[in-house]
Amino acid sequence: MEIAYYPGCSLHASSALYDIQCREVLGRLGVGLKEIADWNCCGATSAAKTNEFLSMALPARNLGIADASGYEEMVIPCASCFSRTLLAQKALESDKDLREKINAELSSKVQGKIKLLSILDLLVEQAKSGAIGSKAPKKLEGLKPACYYGCLQTRYPMDIQLSDNVENPQGMETVCKALGAQAIDWGYKTDCCGASASVNDTEVSLKLMYNILKDAVARGANCLVTTCPMCQMNMDAYQNEAGQKYGISERLPVYFITELIGVSMGIGAVELQLDRHFVEATALLRGLNLL
Repeated sequence: MEIAYYPGCSLHASSALYDIQCREVLGRLGVGLKEIADWNCCGATSAAKTNEFLSMALPARNLGIADASGYEEMVIPCASCFSRTLLAQKALESDKDLREKINAELSSKVQGKIKLLSILDLLVEQAKSGAIGSKAPKKLEGLKPACYYGCLQTRYPMDIQLSDNVENPQGMETVCKALGAQAIDWGYKTDCCGASASVNDTEVSLKLMYNILKDAVARGANCLVTTCPMCQMNMDAYQNEAGQKYGISERLPVYFITELIGVSMGIGAVELQLDRHFVEATALLRGLNLL
């Protein structure tokens, strides 16, 4: 099957490896991704903090393009992009005046036809159907990931019906189980890593990252796994600094869930771009004879 795909800015820049992995892994699972034409930035956290109308208009333009694409569903791997786009869709559904005001300026009007899927919506379905188990046969024995959802995956400033538990989500654990990995039980899976505050309020962000790393290490995790590009970037790029500042010697590789599926499928480290991590990401996998 083929569905619409919105990569967002991160997957075309700092997290380009995530884009490559999504296309390759989902393609092998029989899901073709058709990137929507001429998409724009959804505004992420910046638009929502500076201009409420813009925070709706930016993702609305992408929704209009998606509605006109002819596809019934669109997957959005980035947690921030998914959150902003879903919030805009819900707001436009309930606010006719806002919808008419925004649509008046759009060449492709928002119609509300497209169903939005997070990457986990798609992967959990593939895990439950048995597709991941059959097409990713190498069992990731010895891998003990702390599934890190971050604060955007399950929390919204309006009533959103989710398929997962808000405080204790299990989507990534379901996928990890299908891969033969033993996900640990821990207490910081939905805590904030600081997000973009790592740039302008580094001290606060480092403390938040320390809390996450400390609990994951204490619970026996040997890696972190996430679906959010911002969470992955922070916990990967700033982990050494947080560890040094707060006296944690352990360093945990921070994988995208697509990397673990790719390893289970037998895709090589170079093709998955495992060498692009800040915290060395291949040694653990080689030590467990998974690469």
